[in-house]
Amino acid sequence: MIPFPQIDPVFFRLGPLQFRWYGLMYLLGLAAAYFLIKARATAKNITLSRDQLYDLIVYGALGIFLGGRLGYTLFYNFSYYAQHPASIFAVWEGGMSFHGGLLGTCLALWVYCRRNGFPPSTIADLAAQVVPIGLGLGRLGNFINGELYGRPTDVAWCMIFPRGGEACRHPSQLYEAGLEGVVLFFLLGAIGRRNTPPGTVFWSFIAGYGVFRMLVELFREPDSHLGFLLGPLTMGHLLSLPMVLVGLYMLRRGYANRHAPLSPGQSQ
Repeated sequence: MIPFPQIDPVFFRLGPLQFRWYGLMYLLGLAAAYFLIKARATAKNITLSRDQLYDLIVYGALGIFLGGRLGYTLFYNFSYYAQHPASIFAVWEGGMSFHGGLLGTCLALWVYCRRNGFPPSTIADLAAQVVPIGLGLGRLGNFINGELYGRPTDVAWCMIFPRGGEACRHPSQLYEAGLEGVVLFFLLGAIGRRNTPPGTVFWSFIAGYGVFRMLVELFREPDSHLGFLLGPLTMGHLLSLPMVLVGLYMLRRGYANRHAPLSPGQSQ
């Protein structure tokens, strides 16, 4: 067993104001996204002005927060929020869904592309490469908060989380930070440096995240108010499986279209 590090979730207090590690992780993720997208756009010879880049980050942030919150209310606790609709806006109470944030971000970036004249696949590939940074930092924030912990286990590195009772549990937040953050970041970086069809990085992210999330769900404690929904499957499994299937299908389709023979009258 490894002792759980007792880290105060609030890293700075200023009178009644409290600044939390979890919120700081979001800010660090958005800041990293700004500089990394700028560097990747330059490397790919994509013209992206400073204002366009700033707007891209703002659109993405709105999609993350609005989609993440709405996704949590719909996917994870709809019955409660249907009875207490005002609580949907009580973001300080916690409750964000990655899958909702993903849908919100995709919609926000589609609007951004329409307004700025960018091909959606171009922006999607740029954005997808930086998402694992935010994912990894966010899972570290979950770990500091002692939330979203794993199932009881007897592995040597198990931890007793303050909110998890007396059972020693998998530190599943760290598993997710490693797989969805570090591993996925370097995997997408390697794909992004290759000559691939448009959208390959984005759909690789979709499929890759789905695979890693489904794997970690085997060690993560299901939400207490949901439990297991279909045999051994959790809500995380059910939401991630379509990502794997759609991602793999779109990757196959992209490469098939890339090598398809040109019809008469077409040119490259």
